[in-house]
Amino acid sequence: MNKLLLLLLLAAAAVSCRPKQEPMEALIVDRLDRAVGQYELMAASLADQPDKLPRTIDADGKLLTTSSGGWVSGFVPGSLWYLYQYSGSPALLEYAKNYTARLEKEKYNRGTHDLGFMLYCSYGNGYRLTGDTAYSGVLLTGTESLASRFNPVIGCIQSWNTSEKWQFPVIIDNMMNLEFLFWAARESGDSRYRDICLSHADVTIANHFRPDGSSWHVVSYDTVTGQVERKNTHQGFSDESAWGRGQAWGLYGFTMMYRETQDVKYLEQAERIARFILNHPNLPADGIPYWDFNAPDIPDALRDASAGAIIASALIELSSYVDKSLAKTCLETAETQIRTLSSPEYFAEKGANGNFLLKHSVGSMPHNSEVDVPLTYADYYYIEALLRYKSLAEGK
Repeated sequence: MNKLLLLLLLAAAAVSCRPKQEPMEALIVDRLDRAVGQYELMAASLADQPDKLPRTIDADGKLLTTSSGGWVSGFVPGSLWYLYQYSGSPALLEYAKNYTARLEKEKYNRGTHDLGFMLYCSYGNGYRLTGDTAYSGVLLTGTESLASRFNPVIGCIQSWNTSEKWQFPVIIDNMMNLEFLFWAARESGDSRYRDICLSHADVTIANHFRPDGSSWHVVSYDTVTGQVERKNTHQGFSDESAWGRGQAWGLYGFTMMYRETQDVKYLEQAERIARFILNHPNLPADGIPYWDFNAPDIPDALRDASAGAIIASALIELSSYVDKSLAKTCLETAETQIRTLSSPEYFAEKGANGNFLLKHSVGSMPHNSEVDVPLTYADYYYIEALLRYKSLAEGK
């Protein structure tokens, strides 16, 4: 029997004593079907506004948008590609193409590290599913733009631009953009892209993580010496706290690093992050983290559905790389998270929630920005988690 299928069966058996629940396979198909309907409404709502992409909603439930240059611009196109992958819907294919095309000019954008989110989630999924070489051309131009932000003295890709507070800030989120460069190394044959990924990940391991496996949000470097100048947060509760989504980005990023390199040091780092999250006393029983693991008002602190979705997707992948005991825990937690996010508490009814799937995400609590609202990346990684679990259950 397939090892991962056996682990899924064991995970299911472990929860058999609980009240009867909808089988995971049926739940996933139902939520994917509902996601197709919701995202058809989402795409139709801006079909005649080609300079806009969905971002979130305001206090009155009105859709708020971003331009192609916003860091979240690639997630709705990416979700459309994922849902086309699931459904084969011709309408979703056309919407995915339409929304992806809106980002093309960002291939020249050298002012952001977020090109992985922006271009790889959109054009990358489009190229994977269609093989359209026009998409690969956009992607390769975009990877050169991203690589331009690499500083060999520091060994990292610069995240935000220099400010009065930080000379060369690198945020844990930046791990997520390395997958884009790994793709470029394979596609182009240029090993420079891979070398950048390895350097960035190694420096991040050395400087971003605490002994307990948690990470700082922002590490800034001196541009002359290459040494660390400051360690801070920007979206977490405090400099020394564990910002919820930051831990999710790290887990996902180092799991991806192991997939791309098969280097055990990246697997060990992913395991350390996973154990921090899985064993944390402030992780709620339903698996959806508070916006910060050290938020002062726990258990009344707001949850972050986006962190839960990212962690669930990462844990499903990580389960295929680790020993049976940890794999079982990863899958059980991911199943709990998917069930929670698929419940009425988090999963919106058709036509509600600005046509987003998930409610209750937190963008930046310290800035009172996008607090307790739907967010595009929450939906993207939730859909990805559903597809990954479905593929695992089917033994693919």
